[in-house]
Amino acid sequence: MEPSFSIPNPKYKGKKGNKIKRTIDCPNGMVPIQRNTNEYVANGKYWAEKHSTPLTVESHETHFAGVRAQDKSPYHGLAAWMSVHDLNVSNDQISYTAIYVESGVNNKVNSIQTGWMVNPSLFGDNRTWSYGFWKGANGAGCYNTICPGFVQVSKTDLLSAPFPYPGKGQGERAVYTSILQDKITGNWWTTDVKYRGPDIHIGYWPKELFDLIANSVDMVGVTGAVRASSSGISPPMGNGLLPTEDEKASAHVKNLEILDSEFIVQESNKYNLEKVLDNNKCYGLKDGKKGISFKESILFTYGGPGGDSCGI
Repeated sequence: MEPSFSIPNPKYKGKKGNKIKRTIDCPNGMVPIQRNTNEYVANGKYWAEKHSTPLTVESHETHFAGVRAQDKSPYHGLAAWMSVHDLNVSNDQISYTAIYVESGVNNKVNSIQTGWMVNPSLFGDNRTWSYGFWKGANGAGCYNTICPGFVQVSKTDLLSAPFPYPGKGQGERAVYTSILQDKITGNWWTTDVKYRGPDIHIGYWPKELFDLIANSVDMVGVTGAVRASSSGISPPMGNGLLPTEDEKASAHVKNLEILDSEFIVQESNKYNLEKVLDNNKCYGLKDGKKGISFKESILFTYGGPGGDSCGI
C-alpha cells in the first residue's frame, strides 16, 4: 500500500545528513512492530496525558520555539528538514522537535506530530529517537503504536527508532519527514523524504481516528519544544545552545513545504509564517539567512539551554 502523493525530491549539494539507521528487513507481507512492554505502555500513557500542542502554548511547564501557518487554510500537510541532536534530559523532562498538523475548536484539539525526541522515561534511555504522536476524536491518542491507530506499512522503517550517534566525516544528522493527507483515502501518511532514491512511506493514521481533521487542518507548523520537570527546571531545546550567526552551529530547520487546499505542494515562503516563542529567557528563535535558493536556505535556527529560571 502506498499513498497517492509524493514530495518533489530536492536537489542537494554537499554531504547528506544521516538518517535513522535501520537494519530491519521483514519478508514480503510482513512489517516490523515495536515491542510494547507494560512499562513502555504505562509511561507512554503518562506522557500522552501531559503532551501539549502549539495550539495550547500556554500549557503549564511547556515551552515552544518554532513557526506555524494559519493563513490560507485549509491545509493537507507539510514536510520539513530538521537537524537532529543529542541532549542531556532527566527522567521527568522531555525535549523534542517536530512537524505537526492541527485543528482546534473550543477545548477540543486534533493533532498529529512526528519528529525526534529525547524522553528517557518513555524510551528507557537518553538517546534521541524518532517518534509519532496523535490526538483525535473523544480525546483518544498516544505515542507511536502504544494504542491502536497508526498503521505500519514499511517493512524496513519504524515510526519510532533511535538515531545513530554521529560518525566522523558523515555530515550532520537530520530527519526530512512529512505528514500528508492522501487525496483519495483521506488518511494521514508520514514519509521519510529522501535526497537520493525513492521516499519511504512509513505508514498512516486513518482519517476515522479524527473528528476535526478528517478532511483537512487549520494549522501546520514545525517547532522545538520542551516540558519541564515538576520542580520547574526546563531541559535544553534544539542542540542546547541559543541560536547564533553561525547557523550550522545552531539547531536549524529548512525545506518547509506545505500541501495547500488544492493538494499542491507550496514552498513556505508563500505563506505568512507566525513565530511562536513563549519564553526568550531560556530559548531563542532566529530567522535564517536567505541562500541561493529556497532549498539551500535555512528557515530558522532555535534552541537554548533551559534551566531553573524559565518560568512555567
